[in-house]
Order: sequence, then C-alpha cells, then structure tokens
Amino acid sequence: MSTATQLTRDGLTFDVTEDGPTDGEPVVLLHGWPQYSDSWDAVVALLTEAGYRTIRMDQRGYSPGARPRGRRAYRMTEMVADAVALIDRYGGSAHVVGHDWGAAVAWALAAAAPDKVRSLTALSVPHPGAFLRALVTSRQGLKSWYMLFFQLPWLPERLLSRRLAWALTKGGQSAEHARRDAARFTEPGAMTGPLNWYRAIFLVDPRQASEPVRSPTLFVWSDGDVALDRHGAYNTAKYVQGPYQFEVLRGVSHWIPDEAPLQLAAMLLPHLKRWSVPES
Repeated sequence: MSTATQLTRDGLTFDVTEDGPTDGEPVVLLHGWPQYSDSWDAVVALLTEAGYRTIRMDQRGYSPGARPRGRRAYRMTEMVADAVALIDRYGGSAHVVGHDWGAAVAWALAAAAPDKVRSLTALSVPHPGAFLRALVTSRQGLKSWYMLFFQLPWLPERLLSRRLAWALTKGGQSAEHARRDAARFTEPGAMTGPLNWYRAIFLVDPRQASEPVRSPTLFVWSDGDVALDRHGAYNTAKYVQGPYQFEVLRGVSHWIPDEAPLQLAAMLLPHLKRWSVPES
C-alpha cells in the first residue's frame, strides 16, 4: 500500500510516495522527463515484493509546490541537494535508481555525495562525461537536437501542451503510457519547470560533469532508444572507478521502467542484494 507524504527543502514542497515494508532497505527512484514518479509503478511492485522500501519523489519543477522560476533554480547542484534531503530523511543512505534525467541526477549525486549512495543504477542516460564526449564525437549531437529547441522561450511549452502524447509515442512509448504522462502537464505552467532542466544545461561546469563515480554501479541502456546513441553508453565505463556492470536491453525503447520492468528487475534485484547494507 502506498503512503503519500511531502518533503520540504529551501522553501519548496515535494510530493513523495513510499511503498513496501518500513524496515526494508531503502531504494530511491528518480524519474525522468516528461514523466512523474508514477512511471515507476511497475518496478515498485517488483521491488516491494522482494522486501525493499521504495521512495519516489516528484522532482523539482514537477511537484506543484516545487516549481521555482528561472533556469538557475534548475542547476544540477539543486537537483542533487533535493535528492540528498530525501535520502537524509530516510536514514542517510540508500540505493539510488534513476531513469533519463533521473539518471543524470543519480550520476551527479554519486559523484558529489558517495556516502549517500549504497549502490547506483542508471537507466538510459550514460555518465555525463561520456554523454558530453558523445555529443561531439558521434551522432549523439544530432539525436539531441531537441535540447537546443527547448532553449527557446514559451514556444516549446506551447507546442508540447498540444502534441506531447504524439511526441512520446513517436519516441517509442506506448499510447497508454503517453496519455498517462501527457495528462500530468495539462495545467497552466506545468511544463515550464521540467523544460527548465534543459535550459539549465549550459550552467553546468564540464569539469564537474566529468567527475568519476566510485559507487557500485549498474548501467542499463536499451538499443531501441531513439534519443541516446550507443557511444555514450559504451564509453561510460571509463568514468566509473568502482564495481561496474553494463547491460543492454535488446529491442527495448527509451522507456525502460514502463516497457521492460521484468527484465529490469532481473538485473536490478541481484545488484541491490549484492550491495546490501544491513540496517543497524
């Protein structure tokens, strides 16, 4: 049974959902764009069945009480601070699993605050250093054209408010899940915060983006991903200095948690168990 609660940090209020036994080992799930934490529903069912306590937060720009104005409020350092506050509330360390932008936050969190991360699992998005290199050495730059489009004021909001479900299905999402996600962005102003994640990209220090990760890491990429090229995925190993496992889901699109929860759980559960930290 899910428990809805809230987390407050720096004047912002985030919506949080807890599932599973309260004495289970904590697993923090970070969603991507343009989705909310309900994108983890199928994965949560499998993790809680295995005895884990899952914690998922509608992130900055998504929770109605956490939509600050201006792109500077969406710097990666702020996203990481939000995640740290969440983890601190649930014991000070947790397994961290992120998809899409949630994976980017998870990578940055593991680099900046490794003591908070019992294990790291990143889905779809490679280490930011590998991604930046792929932008200039492969077709990734072409695949990421929309990131430049999102820098424009108001026009992306206007177009996506009308065509988001269509755009998601063109990117490989099922019609059912596309309708679910698009419905969350119908209220005025709901799209600007999530788009500001992209608008804050150019505020990132490339040197910070290249910091290595030492946490035990599982990276899962799918070869049907239309947005993320294989070069960043296969070069991510260069940026992980701890135990590392790389898996490829064949024939799966970008939307791994929705499309392949059973395949994901078959990789994720052994990873979590291997790096389990007994509660004191």
